[in-house]
Amino acid sequence: MNTDAEIARAATMRPIDEIAAALDLPADALEHYGKYKAKLDTAAVFSRPSRQGKLILVTAINPTPAGEGKTTVTIGLADALNRLGKRAAVAMREPSLGPVFGIKGGAAGGGYAQVVPMEDINLHFTGDFHAIGAANNLLAALLDNHIHQGNALNIDPKRVLWRRVVDMNDRQLRHIVSGLGKPADGVMREDGFDITVASEVMAVFCLANGLADLKQRLGDMVVAYTRSGEPVYARDLNAQGAMAALLKDALKPNLVQTLEGTPALVHGGPFANIAHGCNSVTATRAALHLADFAVTEAGFGADLGAEKFCHIKCRLADLRPDAAVIVATVRALKYNGGVAKTELNTENVAAVQAGLPNLLKHIDNMKNLFGLPVVVAINRFHSDSDAELAAVRQACAEHGAEVSLTEVWAHGGAGGEDLARKVLSAIENQPNQFAYAYDLADSLSEKIRAVAQKVYGAADVAFSAEATAELERLQQLGFGKLPVCMAKTQYSLSDNAALLGCPQGFVLNVRGVTLANGAGFVVVLCGNMMRMPGLPKSPAAERIDVDENGVISGLF
Repeated sequence: MNTDAEIARAATMRPIDEIAAALDLPADALEHYGKYKAKLDTAAVFSRPSRQGKLILVTAINPTPAGEGKTTVTIGLADALNRLGKRAAVAMREPSLGPVFGIKGGAAGGGYAQVVPMEDINLHFTGDFHAIGAANNLLAALLDNHIHQGNALNIDPKRVLWRRVVDMNDRQLRHIVSGLGKPADGVMREDGFDITVASEVMAVFCLANGLADLKQRLGDMVVAYTRSGEPVYARDLNAQGAMAALLKDALKPNLVQTLEGTPALVHGGPFANIAHGCNSVTATRAALHLADFAVTEAGFGADLGAEKFCHIKCRLADLRPDAAVIVATVRALKYNGGVAKTELNTENVAAVQAGLPNLLKHIDNMKNLFGLPVVVAINRFHSDSDAELAAVRQACAEHGAEVSLTEVWAHGGAGGEDLARKVLSAIENQPNQFAYAYDLADSLSEKIRAVAQKVYGAADVAFSAEATAELERLQQLGFGKLPVCMAKTQYSLSDNAALLGCPQGFVLNVRGVTLANGAGFVVVLCGNMMRMPGLPKSPAAERIDVDENGVISGLF
């Protein structure tokens, strides 16, 4: 059996001009990065007649070590739609170097449902993340320089909110002291780094509607408080112009292709457990403008990525999804039912049934809470038994969701045609009553409680004293009408990674709150979530290499 890397290398990629032509884009609408990558001139894109495409959201159950293949299904579904004669495009996130070199490895799909060039996409790609990191750290430098040069804004060094970033998992940088040395070396203060994908600049980048909106949002970011408690904005440091200059080219969506030649817009990459977890608004709108169907994914399980896709991205960008696909595997359901990872290939119908409440909760959320047509995609493995699959079908049918067995990893778009037909049928025949779990007029604490109780199934929320004080402060400062961005573990519906399945009666612990005013939301830190991951004991980087011919190994 060929590996993902071998399959990707064996593929015959089409020149990127041909991929653009499938979307009726002329070559002069592209800014080429070699033969197989390009950035899109957004003015050229949106000057084309709009096809007013349908928006398909692909989400999943809570991720497990067994892997669910959400990105693979996303790509395979778009390929399948094209095989059925529809014009489809993929809109998805760029991978971060943190998980690439940490625990996950590459993130460009798998098997015969991949986006290519896989190695480029997983490494430097077109430099977007470097630009975002540079813009973030320029603001940090300007802020500390302002304090050093006399502090005309009266910034309280103990209330600096803005942290530096690096696109790597590095726990050593979570908490540091900066400005050590002589007076000329700056003002000494506690400091720290986040991973680039957790930067507010990443969120602003992904939610901005053009360069003018980007610059406005960058200026609106709150970076510190004065000694009298007033917010200090990036615009007070005159930072937004230079930051936008660093980001102007990165803001253009990247065009690549799937193994089957489906256009793929890969752009932006906030994590869903510590950020809002969706690709850029610009890429999604471009896909909807140029294709009949835009297939996009949201990070991790539906309790994280899909919830934020609806509450943050759709709200701020005035988008309305037409259907949701929930990806699951029999293996992951057995893991949720208490089976060890080493035993997942053994038939165990009872474990599947014990793990099904996790899937059913996500179905209920997407169908009844957010009001969307839903199809369940079972990413099929050879070890799945007929009895196990029958148990999944029966449970889903009882909850009003049709099931499709997908085999896109093994067969590409051909393995997703049944899923594509069922998604098309759901869009045509199921009611779409898209709604939200809370109103923006609700207080911040009410919004947090609504997500915790309605989406996660929590009994209540426990706020730390620090979180309570900050929520009150943000309400008083006029930020209370923003949506909330929940930062919690991806492995459980709760804030405790060990609580698998569909836990009941738990209390969600909110330990901190941070403002992302430029992005337009408030980040809520739950449990022990951190905005800078660490490397595992055996990081993926130890297995990545390049030979004398420049061939990279170990990314998958």
